[in-house]
Amino acid sequence: MQRYAHRHLSLSKTLTFGFISIILVGTILLMLPISTTGGNETSLLTAFFTATSANCITGLTLVNTALHWTFFGKVIIMLLMEVGGLGFMTFTVLLFLFMRRKLALTTQLLTKESLNLNNLSQVSIVRWVISLSLIIQLVGAALLFVDFYPRFGLSKGIGYSIFHAISAFCNAGFDLFGNSLISFRNDPYVLIVISILIIAGSFGFLVWQDLLLYHKTKHLSLHTKLALRTGSVLIILAMIIFFISERNFHFDQSGSFFDRLVNTIFMAITPRTAGFVTVPYNKLSMAGILFTMALMFIGGTPGSTAGGIKTTTVGLLVIQSWATLRGNRDAEFGHRRFTQENIFRALTLVFVALVILGVAIIILTFTETVPKGFGLEYIVFEALAAFGTTGISLGLTAHLTVIGKLIIIALMFIGRVGIYTVMFSILNSEHPAKGYRYPEESVLIG
Repeated sequence: MQRYAHRHLSLSKTLTFGFISIILVGTILLMLPISTTGGNETSLLTAFFTATSANCITGLTLVNTALHWTFFGKVIIMLLMEVGGLGFMTFTVLLFLFMRRKLALTTQLLTKESLNLNNLSQVSIVRWVISLSLIIQLVGAALLFVDFYPRFGLSKGIGYSIFHAISAFCNAGFDLFGNSLISFRNDPYVLIVISILIIAGSFGFLVWQDLLLYHKTKHLSLHTKLALRTGSVLIILAMIIFFISERNFHFDQSGSFFDRLVNTIFMAITPRTAGFVTVPYNKLSMAGILFTMALMFIGGTPGSTAGGIKTTTVGLLVIQSWATLRGNRDAEFGHRRFTQENIFRALTLVFVALVILGVAIIILTFTETVPKGFGLEYIVFEALAAFGTTGISLGLTAHLTVIGKLIIIALMFIGRVGIYTVMFSILNSEHPAKGYRYPEESVLIG
């Protein structure tokens, strides 16, 4: 491992540069005349922003995806979403397996890092991961086709179904309707299918493996238990808060109570990195906007297509805080106690995320203009949407300055690749541990 890090790029740098390479290829392809509809031009920064948003499965866009891009451009965006959602190392391993070649140790290590696996033995699940992902997306596309075919016809129905199934499962948030899913806010069937795809993508592949093998093993890992418990609590809490805060939902007169219920459930799910909307977020109450920002910051499950600091991080810190406040030495969950390394890593992750977001927000307050009727939330919302790879906006995206676009691009990239991976790449933190330790001493806290 040390030889590999010294002679070649470190694992973190390889993953980082791998994502950058895919984004650059996507940028070049989106700049081609064949990618843009007649009369439109795509600048380098617009293509770069779109490729980053697609590969980092965010969904923030500078142009109307439905109108600006040709069929070829939309296919490129769709492929960038798929590769970004499952991870480029997943497809690398699949290629090795298809060629019946043995995986090198470095490839296994990169795959472990890319999918947030616990050990190298789990690399063997990559084929299973891709098979499961494709099956879920195909089933989702078939279910969407039932609704889209009568609306758009055969060819568009198929294309729209596949595109939005991939976008939903990969938690990307790109759409071909021009207004996300606002046109479907009174169509519970489509919203339920999209919601299921979003949840399936944000579960994480290790969680899916545990759930599907439970009938054999009769056991769920601590990771799966914590991820499911935290995710369920967040969805239920979000439903309650949105149902109370958004009493005056902006529905058509034909909207029923059931439509409002489905939309509330959808709103509880989509801010955790999916990016689809049924109601313009600038119409939400301040309570709804603030809670949406919290959900975007948290995100989904590690090893999934979601971004954010992840549900297990929040769950672990809540349990640790509760244990500390009650005077308990250990943070316990599911008849297990978390390791100190787990706790330190979670604390560091949250602290670094807050620092990065704080710096980005301060810069954006200098470069961007806040319209009348909005406050600081206009900028904070955009930064959190980029970092959480959510793709929801209060309207700032289309008006970003050049510096603002670059800041949002950086946040999208960090949010998808991961704080630790990016920071290790920049700071070259993968070095041998010191052979000595200083004496301990306490400081006053609180």
